[in-house]
Amino acid sequence: MRPDHLHAPDRSREHGAAGGAAAVAHPNIALIKYWGKRDERLVLPRTDSLSMTLDILPTTTHVRLDPEAEHDEVTLDGVPLEGGARQRVITFLELVRERAGSSRRAAVDSRNTVPTGAGLASSASGFAALAVAASAAYGLDLDATALSRLARRGSGSASRSIFGDFAIWHAGRPTGSATDADLGSYAEPVPVAEFDPALVVAVVNAGPKDVSSREAMRRTVETSPLYGPWAASSEGDLVDMRSALRRGDLDAVGEIAERNALGMHATMLAARPAVRYLSAPTLDVLDSVLRLRRDGVPAYATMDAGPNVKVLCHRTDADRVAGVVRSAAPGGSVLVAGRGPGARLLAEGER
Repeated sequence: MRPDHLHAPDRSREHGAAGGAAAVAHPNIALIKYWGKRDERLVLPRTDSLSMTLDILPTTTHVRLDPEAEHDEVTLDGVPLEGGARQRVITFLELVRERAGSSRRAAVDSRNTVPTGAGLASSASGFAALAVAASAAYGLDLDATALSRLARRGSGSASRSIFGDFAIWHAGRPTGSATDADLGSYAEPVPVAEFDPALVVAVVNAGPKDVSSREAMRRTVETSPLYGPWAASSEGDLVDMRSALRRGDLDAVGEIAERNALGMHATMLAARPAVRYLSAPTLDVLDSVLRLRRDGVPAYATMDAGPNVKVLCHRTDADRVAGVVRSAAPGGSVLVAGRGPGARLLAEGER
């Protein structure tokens, strides 16, 4: 989706009879990982990251304003959110209201097609969709960069799901700037060659993680002796990755993504106490990827904060890769994704 298609509607249209807006966004999978914050309140990362937006597992979010309501209502997949998850959405809405100069409460109804909290980027699609829908509902006219900065405040990886295909999220400048825009932490599209990669997603465990990404990041940054060297090496990985994408060199893209992801998990294993997302089925899938390469099939693994594995390959090899991965983890499920679209508002007839 081109950035100029992401502008929110003007205030008069969205503050009409409908009193709200709806948006859809897709998850993204980082090929150069985001792991660790330098500022948790502003959600500022310690390193740049780069991702591929998927064409599967979207989140659709409706935001309806209610001038009579005293409290916000938040539901996920038809169930009212409670506790910290609910507060996270309300805090985000307060940020939007502050920028819009509004005090009206909202009803937020979000529908996921990706398992929540399983390391499959549900927060990325969720807060990207919420940023687009909420900003439109409250009459903010934001371009893609501003939407990316806003989405970042809900979930760092959501800044990248504003865009389709490949996107880089800039870590930005040190804190202390006058405004969020001055911090320079936002995502933007990355130029890539015309090539047709696929990501085969092996869901070995769709349940919530025992250790949240936020806690795992905090623990890793504070206690892992491997974190500093990994973060430094990630800068070089990013330079190499951008060059490989410009060439459309899938083998190089895959090799860089795999070493960056496995290095990130090494930092977690070295944390004190260790954060271990790798399970027995995870290792079986990783072994199957090595076998595919030995058999001459270009296939490379990447993982986020969870047990599930994503395998980068050529689209023409995706069915074979999916079959091998499925055999390696027979108790799970396997999905095939391609390059996906950016977040967008839904027209009235699509809601």
